[in-house]
Amino acid sequence: MQINELEKSTGVSAKTIRYYEEIALLPPPNRKPNGYRDYSETDVDRLKLVSGARRLDFSIAEIKEILDLRDRGIAPCGVLLDLLDRKTIEINQRISELKEMQKDLEQLYSLGATYPTDDVEGKNCICHLVKIHAED
Repeated sequence: MQINELEKSTGVSAKTIRYYEEIALLPPPNRKPNGYRDYSETDVDRLKLVSGARRLDFSIAEIKEILDLRDRGIAPCGVLLDLLDRKTIEINQRISELKEMQKDLEQLYSLGATYPTDDVEGKNCICHLVKIHAED
C-alpha cells in the first residue's frame, strides 16, 4: 500500500510517517519500481502500536525500547506494563501539581482582584503578587 493508504488506515499523517521512518521507529519501506513507498500489513500494525503509545505520551525512546524487543523476538508486554505503571504514577503526580497550581492561581486571582489595575510600574498590583510568588 502507498503512504496515503497507510495514512488512511492508521490516522497518522504522511509527514509523521516519514518522520517515524527517519528516526527508525518504522523500518524503511520497500519501494515500487516508480520509487513510491510500499507498505505492508506489518507496517500498519507497527504504526498503530507507535501511534497508540504516542497517544499515551510515551517518549520516542520508550517506544524504541518496546519495538527493539519485538524486533529481537522478545515479547515486550512486561516492559510495556512497567511503562504503563510508571506513566500512571507520573500522571498522578502531575495532576497533584496541577491541582496545587490551580489553588495558587485562584488565590492570586482573588487577592489580585482587590488591587488596582492601573499600576504601570507594577508595585502595588497583581504584577507584584505574581513576582513575589515566583520568589517562593
